[in-house]
Amino acid sequence: MNIFVKKFSEKAKLPFRATPGSAGADLFACIDEDVTLQPGERRLIPTGIAIELLDKRSGGFVFPRSSVSSKYGVSLANCVGVIDSDYRGEIKIPLINHSDTPYVIRDGDRIAQLVILPVLLPIFTERDELGFTDRGAGGFGSTGR
Repeated sequence: MNIFVKKFSEKAKLPFRATPGSAGADLFACIDEDVTLQPGERRLIPTGIAIELLDKRSGGFVFPRSSVSSKYGVSLANCVGVIDSDYRGEIKIPLINHSDTPYVIRDGDRIAQLVILPVLLPIFTERDELGFTDRGAGGFGSTGR
């Protein structure tokens, strides 16, 4: 699969898979000056790139970098970002600092990871009743242990 990437800045970096088995490709901060995320603060960090997904049945999904979240408490404010196949704007990463210490983001830092996944494109149809299951409408712990 080929993903076309447009750079909005010469210093922007293309997504990069660190190993042949990496599911995610690192996304990099593309900023003119360091950004300090204070505890509890959210900021939108630009990557300087946009992507073109040629298949409508795919999407780009932005996940936190596990090392940044587990070591420093910095993660995505929206848990998982979704890049629709028809979006052509710059990818920006909403980061939040869950820790109790400031976290500095520098130009070129790896701040998230991009995974391209297939998506289903359902047609939603209203019905008065839904099919029966043993579970029914039980949720939030209804299946027990």
